[in-house]
Amino acid sequence: MTDHEPRTIALKEWASAIQALAEGKQILLMRKGGIIEETRSFELKERAFYLYPTYEHQRSELLKPEHRHVVEESLQQWSPEQQTASIRLYAEVTDDLEITSQEELDRLRDHHIWTDTFAEERLRWKKKNPLHVLILRVYILERPVDIPVEEQYIGCKSWISIPSGPVTSEMTPVLDAAEFEVMRSALLLSLQEQNIPNHKA
Repeated sequence: MTDHEPRTIALKEWASAIQALAEGKQILLMRKGGIIEETRSFELKERAFYLYPTYEHQRSELLKPEHRHVVEESLQQWSPEQQTASIRLYAEVTDDLEITSQEELDRLRDHHIWTDTFAEERLRWKKKNPLHVLILRVYILERPVDIPVEEQYIGCKSWISIPSGPVTSEMTPVLDAAEFEVMRSALLLSLQEQNIPNHKA
């Protein structure tokens, strides 16, 4: 690899959450920022990015009971010594919602796979900063690609830079436009009575 090799951006996320996105079970992610985040808080660096699966910090007890099996299934295909990571999803942000209260967070309960405990922990951490709820239009790469795991990918941070050469541009939406809009509208309707800042593309 040379210093001039083209690179692109990816968001790190639990493999179980990526699976939920891939299956159309949810269209959102919650972000507060990693411990070693450059800016000390989450920033939406790009409106479109690949999703990079992580495994080591997944906790099945923080998923609703009907989704906990996904964590165990993902771990069967992973080991700490793994030398490659599989990129198979691409996402576009349609809405960046800033959640600041427990009441707002509770309204999203039916729209994600996580338990109330997980969501509350995300909200309380770095309490002065809002919890970003990203609504995503997700696409499946027709040919998933394996990329080498680099040292810079390790650690509690949100964004990583991956080689763009191996990543294909051929992809298919998980949900068609109508299905996605139904889920997005239902999610936004849940928050309608609250004045939630929404930073659209």
